Amino acid sequence: MQELAYMNGTIMPIDEAKVPIEDRGYNFGDAVYEYIASYQGKLVYLEEHLDRLDRSMTALSFPKMSRDMIRRAILELFEQSGIQRAGIYLQISRGVAPRDHAYPDDPQPQFMMTVRPVHEKPPEFRHNGATAITLTDLRWGRCDIKTVQLLANAMAKQQALEAGVFDAIFVSESGIVREATSSNVIIANDGRLITHPLTEQILPGITRQVILDICAERDLPAEERFFDVDTLYAADEVFLTGTVTEVLPIVAIDGRTIGDGKVGQMARKLSRALLESVGA
Repeated sequence: MQELAYMNGTIMPIDEAKVPIEDRGYNFGDAVYEYIASYQGKLVYLEEHLDRLDRSMTALSFPKMSRDMIRRAILELFEQSGIQRAGIYLQISRGVAPRDHAYPDDPQPQFMMTVRPVHEKPPEFRHNGATAITLTDLRWGRCDIKTVQLLANAMAKQQALEAGVFDAIFVSESGIVREATSSNVIIANDGRLITHPLTEQILPGITRQVILDICAERDLPAEERFFDVDTLYAADEVFLTGTVTEVLPIVAIDGRTIGDGKVGQMARKLSRALLESVGA
């Protein structure tokens, strides 16, 4: 097993990889990213991640890049690493140009990746549940585009850790629950799942969609609609979903116990179904 980096076609040890000082991702956050995980030596939902990457690049008017080239590069880096449970971080910036707010006339995107073992969530969170706080959502307005503009997310995560909880859940000024710092939020009430609809205010999570598909296949009631923080507090179950988060139960928010304060049956059922779907 070896942790590796990829820079514009070249694979190397991570500590040898360098980013040009005038890269627009560094200067302006003018870059998009994806994070793809593997289970037992197999990358999962690769095409779905590539679909979202293409959507993000299109939304920011990036030059077109070959999907086949990106896929081959991902697979080559993954194979060379030899890491069975790997996390591949992929970032594409608009390119390198003298610092100017205006886009360069002939942008040449910078394509970089790293591969490392997945940093797993603590097992006790899955067995006993995790805790969270709510924070007013101060992020930029296009959270549906997976850009590297994550400072507000990082600040919220840090605030959660300093409060002694696992994560923070963003809430609009009017009280609408959106998502967590790096995961989507789903609640369960009377056996029915509810999650924020796909708007510009949340990321279209791959795992979120997988869970909704599982619900459709198994005739489990699920809907996408807005809900407020009081509904969040009163839910039978709350859980986060994401590539590494998988299905992570939340048993207390803002010091308030969710349901009976234990991991619920819906979270357990969907967690098993998700792991079955990825062959874990």
